Amino acid sequence: MSAATQAENPLAAGLERLPIDPTTLVIFGATGDLARRKLLPAIYNLAHDGVLPQRFNLVGVARRELSDDEFRAICTEAIGAFSRRRPDPDVLAAVLASTRYASGVFDDAELFAKLSTLLDGVDEQAGEQLARTFYLSTGPNFFPAILERLGEAGLQTLEHAQVRVVVEKPFGTTLAEAQALNRTALRYFDESQIFRIDHYLGKETVQNMMALRFANGLFEPLWNRNYIDSVQITAAEDIGIGSRADYYDRTGALRDLIQNHMLQLLCHIAMEPPVAFNAEEVRNEKLKVLRSIHEPSEREVTEMAVRAQYGPGHSDGEDVGGYLQEEGVPEDSTTESYAALRLEVDNWRWAGVPFYLRTGKRLARKVTEIAVTLKPVPHLAFSDAGSLGIRPNQLVLTVQPNEGVTLRLGAKIPGTRMVIRPVSMEFLYDTAFLSQSPEAYERLLGDAMRGDAMLFTRDDEVEAQWRICDPIVNAWHALPGPLPTYEAGSQGPVQADSLLLGEDSWRAI
Repeated sequence: MSAATQAENPLAAGLERLPIDPTTLVIFGATGDLARRKLLPAIYNLAHDGVLPQRFNLVGVARRELSDDEFRAICTEAIGAFSRRRPDPDVLAAVLASTRYASGVFDDAELFAKLSTLLDGVDEQAGEQLARTFYLSTGPNFFPAILERLGEAGLQTLEHAQVRVVVEKPFGTTLAEAQALNRTALRYFDESQIFRIDHYLGKETVQNMMALRFANGLFEPLWNRNYIDSVQITAAEDIGIGSRADYYDRTGALRDLIQNHMLQLLCHIAMEPPVAFNAEEVRNEKLKVLRSIHEPSEREVTEMAVRAQYGPGHSDGEDVGGYLQEEGVPEDSTTESYAALRLEVDNWRWAGVPFYLRTGKRLARKVTEIAVTLKPVPHLAFSDAGSLGIRPNQLVLTVQPNEGVTLRLGAKIPGTRMVIRPVSMEFLYDTAFLSQSPEAYERLLGDAMRGDAMLFTRDDEVEAQWRICDPIVNAWHALPGPLPTYEAGSQGPVQADSLLLGEDSWRAI
């Protein structure tokens, strides 16, 4: 039954999430790292939680020649190694009982003819047409070919069931590439069928941003330029690029994290209240935010963007080399392992409020957080009493590793004098709800099969993100090296301080 039919079904009323239609999930790149570490464990955990429909089929597609049983063995190993909970043998057996495998080259029409026959056989065995979700878990260079072959094979529509396609990031590496990929996708699929995934949007803290803002009268009246001094978004990693030199040196920090994940976080912080919490209304509001950030000129890039590479240093108790010493990185590479921006959302609510974004490899620790700093109180009547520790109130939303929210307040130190120091009120998901949060891919994969696109990016959103980042990438490409460096295991390059306005400072990583 379709999502529309479910919405009209009185038996579905009051359910937290609408049930998923009987579905066949096809994963292209099913033997790859993403599928093994994230997708296959997510499928198991959805089954464990009773989210998957009774009629659920998994079809893996990859280049390796494997039998169905050999692919099931790969699934068993991956789920055992990476699932957030120990697999139950009965649940695992039920998931894998209807699992199949097809091998071939992703741009070969013969593979898609074979896949079409396989899927028709699955429907015939079920006695009905099952909804189909195609997940593109391959290198981005295969995305256009897979979309074209699906369309040419007539796999983009079914008469009695829904067809959807999930496209992993990166969605292009430039604005022109993103536009071309959108044109290819929309040539064969309707926009409502296309789910461009950004796994950060599946994290509980990201989803809770809207609840925090719009369900609490404490915050929304203050959520504007009159009370907020700055917003700082950090996505730091303590590891280097490892064995990903081939991918990373062609991408860099800006395109790897800021263009997608971090701009989406900014949208959730800055968006206006939607008229309804559905996919189109939420994405409309996010698009307005992106369109309020103007495209920087080449001259402005030097004033609002900083890049750098990590050099030798000390990380996780070991001496480590710099970016240029990593295996596979050219000795004259000008790819940034650190990027920081200062953006302004030029609308009524946020005019004049700086949004600082920074991301980097080999920093002091792994953390992703959003810090909203309020303006300081206008007069400290007790400043003469030694209250030197007073700081502006700050709301910190931690996305990883420990999802939660912290509010920094000023409080009096016990004693006879009026001495103030900062204290924190902390809320952690794991301790507050006494349950383990689902992995982001569990939520997103279930939503894609359900047809709920609220946590996925729309075509115009993706292009708006690239319009902000493309001029920065182009300006950086035009500049000669070498890049500024920062010591591995440190807070990042000192050059990032040049982006800060007034008395603003970077939070310690």
